[in-house]
Amino acid sequence: MTGLGSKAALLQSVGIGITNLAFTFVGLWLIDRLGRRTLLFIGSFGYIASLGLCSWAFATQHFTIVPFCIFAFIASHAIGQGAVIWVFISEIFPNRNRATGQGLGSFTHWIFAALLTLFFPKMVEAFPASAVFAFFAFMMVLQLVWVKFLVPETKGVPLEEMQKKLGII
Repeated sequence: MTGLGSKAALLQSVGIGITNLAFTFVGLWLIDRLGRRTLLFIGSFGYIASLGLCSWAFATQHFTIVPFCIFAFIASHAIGQGAVIWVFISEIFPNRNRATGQGLGSFTHWIFAALLTLFFPKMVEAFPASAVFAFFAFMMVLQLVWVKFLVPETKGVPLEEMQKKLGII
């Protein structure tokens, strides 16, 4: 869609893998240093900026920045939500419900990831790419609000205290 050619697509595919690997290690290194919520904020702001810039690039036909926007999106995901989700879901459920909670969290995550992969090409066929990326940027603003007001910090919080915070006991 950007007109950058098949070589750029191959380079982007390799670049996405390398970016994801490198920034996943950064996220794992930071998770116990900065906390889960901080990484979720970093990821959310990175999502908003990268998707917003991608939307702008398609709207103004400045396609050369699109690969960088995609790399920034992948880096934001790997540092933030991509690293945090697996730790977070293991910390918010009480022991008696942890297996079920983690199973539900994993199931939900992978179902929506698959649905997004399935529907994204159809969305950019039906709507301008700029509108699709703007929609996703807006959804990430809603995610930021969710993190701000509803997601507790779990770093260093004992299980009993977390259960009280969440109203489980």
